[in-house]
Amino acid sequence: MPQILIDPDSHALGERYALVKSRRRDRPRFPSGCVTPVADAASAQAGADPGRYIHPALVYGPSRSSEGQQVWYLVRWLDE
Repeated sequence: MPQILIDPDSHALGERYALVKSRRRDRPRFPSGCVTPVADAASAQAGADPGRYIHPALVYGPSRSSEGQQVWYLVRWLDE
């Protein structure tokens, strides 16, 4: 996992539970189109569908990448 710099004064960035659609689970960050924030860990676990590559996670963001995309950083997978 990459070192994530967290700004404690930021009101836009934060840790959120989410469903992440990805075939690869070794990536440190995901584009916004692959991440669906949910209310809590239980919702993330309930919405998981490994057959469709949808995994529950705790993510940080959204942040802007150097390419101008909105990205979410993986904090940890909830099903490992």
